[in-house]
Amino acid sequence: MATPELHTDSADVRTSRLPSLTGMRFLAALLVFLCHSSIQGFFADAGLQGQLQTVFIRAGWAGVQFFFVLSGFVLTWSARPTDTVRAFWRRRATKLFPNNLVTCVAAIVLMLATGTALTALRIVPNLLLVQSWWPNFEMFDGLNPPSWSLSCELLFYACFPLLLRGVNAIPRRALWPAMAALYAVILLMPLIATVMPDAPLLGIKPATSFPQFWLVYAFPVTRVLDFTIGIVAARVVATRQWPRIGMLPATIVAIVCYAITVVAPVLYSTVATMTIGLVLVIGTSAAGDVAGRSSPLAGRRMRWLGEVSFALYMVHVLVLTYGHKIIGGGAYSTPVAILVVIAFFLVSLGVAALLFTLVENPAMKRFGRRRKPTSPGRARIRSSSIPIRPPAASPL
Repeated sequence: MATPELHTDSADVRTSRLPSLTGMRFLAALLVFLCHSSIQGFFADAGLQGQLQTVFIRAGWAGVQFFFVLSGFVLTWSARPTDTVRAFWRRRATKLFPNNLVTCVAAIVLMLATGTALTALRIVPNLLLVQSWWPNFEMFDGLNPPSWSLSCELLFYACFPLLLRGVNAIPRRALWPAMAALYAVILLMPLIATVMPDAPLLGIKPATSFPQFWLVYAFPVTRVLDFTIGIVAARVVATRQWPRIGMLPATIVAIVCYAITVVAPVLYSTVATMTIGLVLVIGTSAAGDVAGRSSPLAGRRMRWLGEVSFALYMVHVLVLTYGHKIIGGGAYSTPVAILVVIAFFLVSLGVAALLFTLVENPAMKRFGRRRKPTSPGRARIRSSSIPIRPPAASPL
C-alpha cells in the first residue's frame, strides 16, 4: 500500500495552499444550484423556461465533474508521507456521512409532511450511499438527489491509495500522455453506453435513455476517470510541467467547452465536452496559487463560501423542492421568478451555513484531524519522490 516518500532538499510546492480552488468550489456549487432551479418550473414563460432548462441543466453536470476532478487533485496535493490509509479513510467518511445523515432525515421529515411516497428503495441506499451502483431511477433519485455523487466519492476514497501509487509510478515525461489516455476513455464511454437499454427515457431533451445516461454520468466506476485525471493533473503542477497560461485564457477555453456542451448530444455533454476546460481551469488556478499570483477567488469571503459549498450542495434541492411546494408550486412572471430563485438561493446558503457550522465543521474537528505520525509498520499514503525547486524559482 505504501509508495515512495516525497522528500526534497528544498521547499515543496505542495506546501502551498490553494485558496483559489477553495473559492472555486462555491462557483461549482452555484452551477449545480442553477441546474436544479431550472427544472423547478418557476418561469411562466414556457419558451424561456425551456431555454433555461436546456442551458443550465448542463451547468449541473459541469459542476459535479468539477468536484470529481478537484477531489483527485486536492487529495493528491495534500497527501503526506506520515498519513495512514486508515486515517485517510476515517477523515473522508467523516466528511461525507454526517451531512448525508442530517439531510436524509430532513428529507424523510419533509416527504412525510408533504405526503410524498417513501420506500425502502429510496431510504436505505441513500443512507448507505450506494444509490448510484444500479440504473434504477427511484433508487438513484432517493431521498436527496444530489447525494448520488457521494456514492462515487466513496469509491474514489476507497481506491485513492492504489490510484495514487499507480500515478506516482508514471514517469514525469509520461504524465501528459496519461491524461490524454484517460480522456480518450471518457470519449469512448458514450459509445460503450449504447449497449445499455434504450428505455426508460429521462425527462430531458433530446430524449435520452436513463440506463445509458447512468453508465456515462452516474456509475461510480466510470467517474473514477475524472477523479484520476485530477490526480495526474496535481502531479503535473507539482512537477512544474503545467503550461504558462493565465486564468483568462483558461476560462475562455472552459466557456467554449460549455458552449459545445449545450449543443452536443447528451451522452457527450454530461462529461466529455467539459473535461478539458475544467482540468485546464483547475490546474491553471493551482499553478497561479503556487506562483503567488493574486486571484479574486482567494479572498476571505470566497474562501468561506467555498468551505460551505459542500453543505450548500447537500441542502439546495430540499430547499428548492419543498420551498416551492410551500409557496404554492406555481410559475411566475419573469421578474418575480428571478426574485424567487434568488430568495431560494439565499435560503439555501443560510441553511448550508447552519449545516456547516453545527454538523460538518464540528464532526471534522472531532474525528477528521490528522493525528501524530504512526509507527513505520502501518500502511501509509505517500506522495511520489519529486525533486522540486523552491516556489520563488518557479517558472509559473
